[in-house]
This record gives sequence, structure tokens and C-alpha cells, in this order.
Amino acid sequence: MVLRGSFQVLMLYDVADAIRLDELRTILGLGSPERLPQFIRPAPDYVRFERPPVVQAVKSISSRADGQVEVRAKYYDYGVISIESGLPFEGDWKSLVDQSSRWIDAPGVETRSMEQVRRCLSAAGPALVNPYADWLSEEYYIIHVKEAQISGGERVPAAELIADHGAEIAQIVRGESTALSETERQETLQSRTSYYPTDLVVVGWKAAFVYDSIEGAAPVIQLLEYANTQLLEFRHYDNLLTRVLGEMYKSMEGRRGRLSRWRLAREAERLNTIRLDVMEIAERADNSIKFLSDMFYARLYRLAAAKVGVHDYRNLVDQKLRTAAELYRFMVDEFQESRSFLLELIVVFILVIEIILAFKGKF
Repeated sequence: MVLRGSFQVLMLYDVADAIRLDELRTILGLGSPERLPQFIRPAPDYVRFERPPVVQAVKSISSRADGQVEVRAKYYDYGVISIESGLPFEGDWKSLVDQSSRWIDAPGVETRSMEQVRRCLSAAGPALVNPYADWLSEEYYIIHVKEAQISGGERVPAAELIADHGAEIAQIVRGESTALSETERQETLQSRTSYYPTDLVVVGWKAAFVYDSIEGAAPVIQLLEYANTQLLEFRHYDNLLTRVLGEMYKSMEGRRGRLSRWRLAREAERLNTIRLDVMEIAERADNSIKFLSDMFYARLYRLAAAKVGVHDYRNLVDQKLRTAAELYRFMVDEFQESRSFLLELIVVFILVIEIILAFKGKF
């Protein structure tokens, strides 16, 4: 069996609160955005990015070990940049397993991607909103097999690939050069889906195996990338809320007296502002594409989001948002209690003065 396709490496970086895409297109000299993803399976026409990412073709990188690596950059309006590197391959299953294990976590890819991001930001800098000094990053690998043909030239059905080469596919998705146990193989292959008998997607937490034509694989790869941008965003919100809540706890520990709580109003307002900002930005990222019903791409997205950990981090963020809301109410209550206490002291002080003056007048 001859396999032909490409290795796709997605390196994603959270670089700013937002990116002004219209301004970025002007800076880069790009035209109107395409409607993305360009689905070829049945899907409602409105299921697209509300603000499609800006796609920039980057000059190919020549590598001695890997040959000519095609690179492009994508800019998402919620502050994420994705560097996608592609390298074609042709060979049998053994060579594909060996090359996949070598490509996944290859140290040179991350270094080249980081250099590329810095070059992209040198031009795109004016379009960034509140750029970060430190970047969170995610990486994801896609092994796209566009052709798997036997000697007669017929396209192999997906069911046959799973039956005959499920072990190799599991290794590819896990990035392993040695065979997996039966339990691990079954666990990996459970996360798969197909639309036609001749296409297949097996999704893992770090890599995915896509068996489809170039046109069919394009929206699948876009959805896998989108799921990873969401993971990156929710990781950022989780880190931000963890840091802010820690600062608030320390601040409250140092202010135990009634009068010292007077300054809690300002800190409570700051906490609530951050909480509302996170909720707004998280909702914007979460609703960049609205998937409804049980269409194929909705099921594929939910599968990808579950495997890479989007739901887990979203739950962590939601829990910390609830904690922040409770802490905000507590701080406001403490402030109100301190203010009431101070007002009562003032009233008592005025009454004492009036009583003193009243007795003074009698004598």
C-alpha cells in the first residue's frame, strides 16, 4: 500500500488580548477575508467564523533534515497566532509511523515557529491590542493521508484501514515508534469519525490522523486548529484568574480590622472588572463559530474539543469565575459593613456632642 499526504504542525501562541483584523489586512496588503471554514460536507451556510482569521502565506523554510517546509500564519481576532508548517510525504505504513514519531515534539519545529512569530509580529504589531510580554503556546500535529492505494489504484475504505492498520494509526496519533498495548490502541481508536466510507478522522490529545482528499481535509484541519486556539485561550483565562484570586486573598489577609476594610471597595471593583472582561472575551472566543444540531462538523468539533481538553479548562475557568463572583460579593459586604459601622460611629459622636452641649447650656 502506497501512502501519500503531508505532516501538518500547528504551533499556536496567545500574544495579545485581541487583534484588529481589518487593520491587520491593511498592514499586510491583503484583500477581503474568505468564508471559513469552507465546508464540503452538508452544513448550514451561516456556520462560519463570525470574524474569519487573517491568513498570511509565509516564505517556505528550507531544512536539511526535512526538505522544503511550507509555512503560513493565521491571526485570530481574540489574540492568537497560529503558525502552520506542512511537509509532504510518500511511503508505506512503517515509514509513516517512523516519520510521525520523529516529527512529533521535534525540537527544531518549535524554534523555527517562534522565530516566525517574532517576524510576523514585527509587521503586525500596530494591530495588537494589549500585547503580552510572555506567550502561552500550544502545539498540535496532523498527519493527513490524502491517498492510500493498493496495487490496483483503488482508494482503500476507512473500515479496512482500521481493521488492517489500526495499530499503526494508533501509534501515529500517539507519536510512538513502538507498538501500543491493545487497551491503549482501543482507547485511541475510539475517538474517530467518518462521513463517507472513504474518509476517516482519528483525534488524539496531541495529534490527529486525517484520511481524506485535500478539499475534504481542509475544514477538518481548520476545526482542529480552532479547538486548539480555544484551549489556549481558556488556559490564559485560567492563569489570569488564578493570579488575580491569589492577589485578592493575600490582600484580604492583611486587612482584618473594620476600618482597614474601607479600601476593599476599590479592590472589589477591580476584581469585578477583570471577571467581566474574562467573561466577555471568553464568550467571544467560544462563539466564534456556533455549531448547532447533529451535523457532521458539529460532532467532529465536539470530539476534538473534548480530546484536546477545551471542556476541562472551560470548566476550570467557569469555577474560578464563580469563585470571583462570590469573593466580589463578600468584599462588597465587608465594605458595606465597615461603612455602616463608621456611619454609626459618626452618629454616636454627633449625639455625644449634642448631649454635652445641652448639659453645658444648663450650667
